[in-house]
Amino acid sequence: MTFETSRVIPPDHPSLAGHFPDAPIVPGVVVLDEVVAALAEWRQDSQLTGIPSVKFIGPIKPGQSFVIGFDSTNTAENQIDFCCRLDGRMVVEGRLEISCGACI
Repeated sequence: MTFETSRVIPPDHPSLAGHFPDAPIVPGVVVLDEVVAALAEWRQDSQLTGIPSVKFIGPIKPGQSFVIGFDSTNTAENQIDFCCRLDGRMVVEGRLEISCGACI
């Protein structure tokens, strides 16, 4: 991985109200929002232009710490692979398309 960061979606996050109230899981769009925020931390000159692929393999529950990792070594200049891991196992994987001032 080229960059990794940890995230936690708190149990009181507004998106969780009504999202499986008896067994809450973090909605995919919230996970992707955290992925985009992590991308902005890593590459401040980047802007997301698309998400050509994403696969949700397992759920993330509120309050669980998960790791977002990026890898740009096997992609085109304007693409970055990402994954989210929970307790060492992959729960989300995908590819981002970006535009930037100085892509590496």
